[in-house]
Parts: sequence; C-alpha cells; structure tokens
Amino acid sequence: MTASTETWSSASGSILLGVIGCPISHSKSPVMHNAGLQALGIPGAYVPLHVNPDKVGETIRAIRTLNFRGINVTIPHKLAVIEHLDRVDPAAEAIGAVNTIVNDNGILTGYNTDGIGYVRSLKSEAISDLSGHRITVIGAGGAARGIIDALLQENPASILIVNRDEEKAKQLAGSWSSRGDIKGIGFDQIRSYIGGTDILINTTSVGMHPSVDEMPVDPDIIPEGIVVSDLIYNPLHTRLLLESRKRRGCIIHGGVGMFLYQGAYALEYWTGMPAPIDVMRAALLSSLGADESSGSK
Repeated sequence: MTASTETWSSASGSILLGVIGCPISHSKSPVMHNAGLQALGIPGAYVPLHVNPDKVGETIRAIRTLNFRGINVTIPHKLAVIEHLDRVDPAAEAIGAVNTIVNDNGILTGYNTDGIGYVRSLKSEAISDLSGHRITVIGAGGAARGIIDALLQENPASILIVNRDEEKAKQLAGSWSSRGDIKGIGFDQIRSYIGGTDILINTTSVGMHPSVDEMPVDPDIIPEGIVVSDLIYNPLHTRLLLESRKRRGCIIHGGVGMFLYQGAYALEYWTGMPAPIDVMRAALLSSLGADESSGSK
C-alpha cells in the first residue's frame, strides 16, 4: 500500500515528522510513529504540536521553513489546513478533509487516510461485509467525512448522519446524495431513527481522555446486538462501548485499529517504505495498556 514516490534512505539524512491538534497531549501518534521509524532504520523524530485554531496558517508555513517531511492533522484542524496547502489529493478534496500532509521540497500536499484506515479496521475486527447494512454516523467533522466517503464505497443500504448542528449534517449528506441513500438529522431526532440501525459509529471526541465518563448518545436507545464503533482509542474502550456491550449486548469496535492503519498509510506516504504494522501496533498497545493500568484513562 506504499503511496509515496520518494523512498527515504540513510542518504536522505534524518526525518522530521509531527502531528498538530488542539488538544494534542493525549495523542499516541508519537509513540507509534517513533517506533515505526526505528524499525525502518530511519533516524529522526515525530513530535506533537499543540496548535490553536488561529495559528493553523502560521504553523503550516513553519512546516516548510523547518523542513518537516510531513505531519498528521487531528481535531479540530482537518478542514482548516486545506486552504494553506499547495495541492490536495483528489480523494481528500472530495472528502473535504486532510489528515496527512507530505512536504516534497516545499510543496505541501494533503491526503486523507482516515476512511481507508477505519474501514480496514472495522471489516477485519467487527463485521466483514458492510454491504446492505444501515449505518448511523454521529458527528459531521473532518473524521466523519473521510469515514463516510469510505463507507459509501462498501455499498451500505443507507447512512444516517447525526450532528448537533442539524444544518451541517444535512449539507454533508447532500454533498454525497448522488452516491447512495444518505440523510442528515439533528440530535433531537435520533430516537426516531436509531431503531433501524445495524452499525452505530461515533466520530466525535465525546468520551475521549480525560473526559472518559461522557457518552455521545444514551446506550438505552441503541438497538440490541448491533455493532457499536468508536473512533476514540484513548481510552481503549470508551464508556459508550462498555455500556453498549453490557446493557445492549452489542458487538463493540474501538479506535485502535483505525488509528494504527491510518498512521501506517501516512508513514508510507512519508517514507515510501512498507509500514512495520506489527511494531507500530505493539508500541501503541503497550502505551495504552500502561495508561489503563495506572487508572489515567
């Protein structure tokens, strides 16, 4: 799945990578990617960068100046970075969100690996065939865009987008109306629609460390036995997942797999080399396990 045309080598010197977000202290990207670089024998570093929303443009300019090879982009900057890039991959442009930026000699190109990473994880860990299923997606931000785009390629029966801002959900659904049965609603309508859901996906940050007691939806309204998926990987299992399994007998799917695969695709864009998946997974799980055992999840 190597996507880069440039293969990094020792002759290229050290590599500088990073991730921007707000907040960013929770991110396990540095742990995972630094392990990946070490396994590939590439000297360098992957660093977390806390970037406030009003500093996105300034930060992207600094990426060029400091000669970063690339960065990941996380909440809430996946849409905002686009206007500051030189190029955007057609797939990312169609999605309208970027989570990976590659710097080729000062030319910055944006990609989106969220969707392909998520679907690969969901199909390998929870449900092998998504065709014909009715899917509800909570959230309409950058992560949701990538995931919905990838889900539509799997021929689902329908996709329902639920968002606090109903108009935003409707606009997002409208932009993909030609690709399938897709509808947007506000949270106040969720009880009227969720009964027909086969797969429920949370793409928001509700329930993420440190606010681990929060849930984006009341588990009592979730249909029994369906697949409930959460993009959050810290904690390993959110309260939404744990309550859905305990109270509704649901099959649960956490965000570790998506996080791993989207990161692997990104690393391959930057290095041109196959990502050491097993090494990256072990580093990620070790880090999350340490967090959980200490009670800090």
